[in-house]
Amino acid sequence: MIPIKVYTRQDCHLCEEVLESLKSLEKDYPHVVELIDIDSNRSLRSKFGEQVPVVIVGPYTMKAPITPEDLRITLGAVAIGMEQDKAIKESVSRPLPPHLLKWTKSDSIFYWLSRHLIGMVNFIVFVYLALPFLAPVLMSVGARTPARVIYGLYGFACHQLAFRSWFVFGEQPAYPRSEAGVEGLIPFEQAIGIPDEDILAARTFTGNEEVGFKIALCQRDVAIYAAIVGFGLLYTLTKRKLPAIPWYLWILFGLVPIGIDGVSQLLSQPPWSFLSYRESTPLLRTLTGAMFGFFTAWFGFPIMEQSRKENLKILDAKLSRIRDAEKK
Repeated sequence: MIPIKVYTRQDCHLCEEVLESLKSLEKDYPHVVELIDIDSNRSLRSKFGEQVPVVIVGPYTMKAPITPEDLRITLGAVAIGMEQDKAIKESVSRPLPPHLLKWTKSDSIFYWLSRHLIGMVNFIVFVYLALPFLAPVLMSVGARTPARVIYGLYGFACHQLAFRSWFVFGEQPAYPRSEAGVEGLIPFEQAIGIPDEDILAARTFTGNEEVGFKIALCQRDVAIYAAIVGFGLLYTLTKRKLPAIPWYLWILFGLVPIGIDGVSQLLSQPPWSFLSYRESTPLLRTLTGAMFGFFTAWFGFPIMEQSRKENLKILDAKLSRIRDAEKK
């Protein structure tokens, strides 16, 4: 049975809706509800105020408005966690073979990774995002060789087309194609003198003192990784308690917008040209990239966190059994 605390008050229709939703989920997720009237306690009334209903399930706290889908997702996550805890406890009760009753270097590595997984992922993505901004800084101070190393390395992961990239230290933040129709920005071919059709030249052009220097990731990729870093910070600040969004919300808000923007642009230009010619704008690339990055992180980070906790429980159980064996 899943224990649930519901902070409520009299004549609260939202509270009644939540209780009805919980009742409808009882068959799929057996649970027991503890109702707590905040008006009976001054500190609770001060703490929750107009936020009721507040539902606490395991490590998760939900505040109004709470949808039936929110409850289903949260109860499902807690139910899975309880099953895993049960499996771990059952495995702990079984005796380990002698060769497994020792703590290895691999155990130490995996233990450290399990404790710091989310922070490590945040750090890696941040560094991956920061290095492309270092390239134009190095170019501006004359350190061309290390800058070109960065451009070269990131060229394996990104097209780096100058007319779809951000520039710093120049007259404009971007130099889009004229077909994008961005007012207030001089188009790429006019500003730089490279024909739009010369893809190789647009890819290898890194900038100069007049127009500025190109960031080593395109506008869309910068937005993707910046959004992942942003969600990582938000996830950490909320103490990693946000549940993963359903896969269909990830597809709807993460994949669909970037897919429509990117694929329609691809199919409208040579060598495909199935649609009338279309060139996306820096703003639209940034918006769809940020949505993809944010919702992908929202889908993936809680799953990583759950995996982290499971590994840590298993390793803690092994460490405890080794220590118990050493005492005997």
